[in-house]
Amino acid sequence: MMNYPIRNIVFERIKQLGGITTDQDLVNSLSKDDIGIPDDELNKVLLDLEIYGLIRVTWVTKDKKRIELVN
Repeated sequence: MMNYPIRNIVFERIKQLGGITTDQDLVNSLSKDDIGIPDDELNKVLLDLEIYGLIRVTWVTKDKKRIELVN
């Protein structure tokens, strides 16, 4: 099995979740497949994906982020 960069795994999971999710739902979905990712690393991956123009991240509440694919 090849090791894919965590960035690719996160992006694919966002697509599998319908293109719109929250950061907590994303973490829960990844952890079901035994993919643990610390919050700081997740934030870096989300920032990278946002810089690449693949996703948009907005704050819903103080502790919750909405993540959506950019078409």
